[in-house]
Amino acid sequence: MSRYSAWAVFKNGFSGQKNWDRQWRDPEPKKEYDVVIVGAGLHGLATAYYLAKNHGIKNIAVLEKGWLGGGNAGRNTTIVRSNYMMPGNRYFYEHSLKLWEELSHELNYNVMFSQRHHVSLFHSPAARDAAARRYNTMRLTDTDGELWDLDTLKKEIPHLNYNNARFPIIGAAVQRRAGSARHDAVAWGYARGADRQGVDIIQNCEVTGVTREDGKVTALETSRGRIGAKKVGFAVAGNTSRLWQMAGLGNLPIESHKLQAFVSEPLKPLLDHVVVYGVGGAHFYISQSDKGGMVFGGDLDWYKSYAQRGNLPVVQDVAECATAIMPCLGRVRLLRHWSGVMDMSMDGSAFICKTPIDNLYLNGGWNYGGFKASPGSGWYFADLIANDRPDPVIEHFDLGRFKRGVIIDERGAGPDPKLHG
Repeated sequence: MSRYSAWAVFKNGFSGQKNWDRQWRDPEPKKEYDVVIVGAGLHGLATAYYLAKNHGIKNIAVLEKGWLGGGNAGRNTTIVRSNYMMPGNRYFYEHSLKLWEELSHELNYNVMFSQRHHVSLFHSPAARDAAARRYNTMRLTDTDGELWDLDTLKKEIPHLNYNNARFPIIGAAVQRRAGSARHDAVAWGYARGADRQGVDIIQNCEVTGVTREDGKVTALETSRGRIGAKKVGFAVAGNTSRLWQMAGLGNLPIESHKLQAFVSEPLKPLLDHVVVYGVGGAHFYISQSDKGGMVFGGDLDWYKSYAQRGNLPVVQDVAECATAIMPCLGRVRLLRHWSGVMDMSMDGSAFICKTPIDNLYLNGGWNYGGFKASPGSGWYFADLIANDRPDPVIEHFDLGRFKRGVIIDERGAGPDPKLHG
């Protein structure tokens, strides 16, 4: 597979750009692999890539029941940040952000990561004090973060609703290195990189059963036949509970909820930042894509669901949040909306851990954090699978933390999955 470069673009121009190689192969599954990752979303593809690149494991397959990146990878609002405070989350997300900063060069593929600032508005002195605590913790642990007063915020983003907002704006907490990326480009980049390392990406291959012998997984039954595996990793987001039960492990401390996202018709450049606010029951985040569409979202649908379609109550809620903070969007037309199936854990934090089955590994429970975590998730999940022990950064991302009472509740919302948005 050829490497992308300015010279390659110039050279292929003489043939009308018709001689490019395929991005990745479409192989037939082998009878057995050293490692099988279930789920060709961002986490699964990143895991396969780092398993091959960092740990030299080459006989790897990634199984996807549909098409590559057709699940949550293509159904989110693409925000990347590391403004977390709790031990465990703090270093994990910062490492993930550092990987994001070099990802286009690493993969030789433009993932369109734009570091445009993450601006979290606050509307009361109490919110400002809470933000100061969080961002001081970030600064003490080598992460950028700052607070803007109202005058600074007005200079940076002049067209927010400062005059008659339902919830008056008094400032913002800002992480400059944060921003957004293009979700499908990240999936394609990791797929191309994994394929270059010899990974088999097998699409339209749904796992229908898990074969266990002597306390280990020996094979996966799929819609494309039986596939043997020495090690298996689950990275299937909202469908984690389904596979967990398929493996005969009972229930997980996870609920599957749908989270809707929206994009408007294209507009001229309007918003250079990612803007977020949450107050009085509202929860809203918005940015502008490179195509000009306003990309935004809000709360989960609070009922449990595996659906990937939205509904009108959330459309109304998010539209009201948008116009409350940016009245200039009042007559902008909604182009489309969709849902991702979120795997919401009991404390709002993820699992990257071994399971009760010796050679089965779990990556799930990402709540709202899945997209931004993709590089770090793949990095540490690959390390866990290769070395059969967790890195110290993720040692508390295990299922046993609830038994030990070492929860990672970033939001302080308690043991209710739907409240950890």
